[in-house]
Amino acid sequence: MRTQIVAGNWKMNINRDEAMQLVNDISAEIQNHDINGNRVMVFPPFLSIQGAQDASGRDGRVEVGAQNMHQAESGAYTGEVSAKMLLNVHVTTVILGHSERREYFHETDELLQQKVDAALKNGLEVVFCFGEKLDERHLGNHFTVVEKQLRKALFHLSKEDWKNIILAYEPVWAIGTGMTATPEQAQEMHAFIRKTISDNYSEALAEGVSILYGGSVKPNNAEEIFGKPDVDGGLIGGASLNAQDFAAIIKAM
Repeated sequence: MRTQIVAGNWKMNINRDEAMQLVNDISAEIQNHDINGNRVMVFPPFLSIQGAQDASGRDGRVEVGAQNMHQAESGAYTGEVSAKMLLNVHVTTVILGHSERREYFHETDELLQQKVDAALKNGLEVVFCFGEKLDERHLGNHFTVVEKQLRKALFHLSKEDWKNIILAYEPVWAIGTGMTATPEQAQEMHAFIRKTISDNYSEALAEGVSILYGGSVKPNNAEEIFGKPDVDGGLIGGASLNAQDFAAIIKAM
């Protein structure tokens, strides 16, 4: 049985004090809900991590991760944060490859391979994001794009490494736009992703990997999307900034 995960990517929102309050509010909303061994995660901006941790430590149900990291151990990289720095503040999970990092900071598949390797070397768990743009889907290239992103960044990994990989398929055209892939489109792509992993590794490995859907998941569509057999939860953007909305999505998993 794969682990179901609802993860909130707060992006460049929520200061330290607000982080503490938001995690407290989320915890209160789900306190009587049995998550059945599944996982709830939030990814605040770096400076808000401690505030979220201070609140999450009270019941431990909300895990706190980081939105990014640099591939180097240390050095003259102004404004960057290393894997060891994350571990030092008790962060054990990091998002890599988010479409906004790819678009605005020009992160390539080759660079992301280095980041993934650095994260795994240091014992971090990786939420790896990937997905096609609207024109790529319209041209019918979405499967090719997704396979290329996976192959270049992840398919050099050992089977053992995959125990620390969570995948997050995010059709770029559905992020923050209000557009959402239909549950059928999400399932079709997630099944393709799982088969691609199976073909390159094994069916057993592929069946054990959690694949999240990211792209305008809301309380009113979460249950239907999460109900698809190859969708193992969601990477949530805007809706994760509202405790009631995020809790409703958690309860849909």
